[in-house]
Amino acid sequence: MRRMRRVKILATLGPASQDPAVLARLFEAGVDVFRINMSHASHDGMRERVRAIRALETQYGRPVGVLVDLQGPKLRVGQFADTGVELVKGDTFTLDADPTPGDARRVHLPHPEILRALRPGHVMLIDDGKVKLRVVEAAPDRALAVVEVPGRISNRKGVSLPDTEIPVSAMTPKDRSDLDAALNEGVDWIAVSFVQRADDVAEVKKIARGRALVLAKIEKPQAIARLDEIIEMSDALMVARGDLGVEMPLERVPGLQKRICRMARRLGKPVVVATQMLESMITSPVPTRAEVSDVAQAVFEGADAVMLSAESASGQFPVEAVATMNRIAEEVERDPLYAGIIAAQRAEPERTGADAIAHAARDIAETLDLKAVVAWTASGSTGLRIARERPTVPVLALTPHREAARRLCLAWGLHPVVTEDARNGDDMANRACRTALDEGFAKTGERVIVIAGFPFGSPGATNNIRIAFVGQGD
Repeated sequence: MRRMRRVKILATLGPASQDPAVLARLFEAGVDVFRINMSHASHDGMRERVRAIRALETQYGRPVGVLVDLQGPKLRVGQFADTGVELVKGDTFTLDADPTPGDARRVHLPHPEILRALRPGHVMLIDDGKVKLRVVEAAPDRALAVVEVPGRISNRKGVSLPDTEIPVSAMTPKDRSDLDAALNEGVDWIAVSFVQRADDVAEVKKIARGRALVLAKIEKPQAIARLDEIIEMSDALMVARGDLGVEMPLERVPGLQKRICRMARRLGKPVVVATQMLESMITSPVPTRAEVSDVAQAVFEGADAVMLSAESASGQFPVEAVATMNRIAEEVERDPLYAGIIAAQRAEPERTGADAIAHAARDIAETLDLKAVVAWTASGSTGLRIARERPTVPVLALTPHREAARRLCLAWGLHPVVTEDARNGDDMANRACRTALDEGFAKTGERVIVIAGFPFGSPGATNNIRIAFVGQGD
């Protein structure tokens, strides 16, 4: 099951993909990590899907990643007496703390924290931006707004607040319950929604205590303003273009995608590009040409992973969507321009011994045209350092910990393999060569470069580099 591409594919599970037979076809088509969206999954449903993925892992003998995506706060208007009203441009409309059903002049906003945070001039977007209001008067129990973009507001439609920092945690009671259930099930990644500040990520990491890595979804303007500190706190990032494109001008999203991808790579954090990548394949067996270009652009940018949402969760062609994304990625990575674009984005290594070793391994492998970099990694950190370098040769990440191998399924270019830890330097080199041979990365007589840390099993202690011949002494 060796992938012939470096970028990874993340696919969301749902009604269209929960059958074990479909799950297997998705994996064969190219899925590296499966996403379970807790906005639509119960605890029992989540557990059932995790177990099906673990069974798939056993069936194919390959690590498979599992990401659980927490719902986060859902901000919505209340109920209307007649299910909804039509707002006219220039009219005023009030959102208040009164639970009485709404009418053409007002509606309940069951979020006192929003009413306290709103200020004159702040924009309120209803139903994914279909209706736009601007606050003209604000009080702790009500906000008077003028209608700038007219339309219909109906019961329980979502509210987005691009100008307002809401003093609430990204974790609701539902999220805490979902997080506990996911951690108990041994998932590999937790995605945090509604991130506004680094503390939102820190809160989840404190609960996880290393049992899963934490991915921050960048989907709010407030997160863009604090991007440096959020990236520093997170284990990985997601460019959540759907919500980002609602709360910010659409034309800014492509530039932000590039900025986030490059910042994450510079710090060695995996980055996922998500939302509407092959949206038309929800109902069509082939994508639009624009969607193909969109996926290709993310691959050219050096993203660690590209994600399918409704395409694989509820679409009519989930396997075809994965196969299409796989073909696009393979073709881009064969393009003569690809290697040069990726190399041009390289940053200087961090001033640590482990980063210097990773940088040197990539340089040596490319200079000598070696067949692979084989990295021994206990926690996965050495694998991520090599992925940051974006070498042109394949990378095998050997680890004695299945949890580390599963987490590395999200990182660019890594082919994780679970094996017992090396006993000494010769065993380190010999088994690296044997694995490269067995996994189809090198042939007898060819060379690989092996990196590891002494003493073995010490996280972050990468301090050894060695060139080895496959088939000689292994």
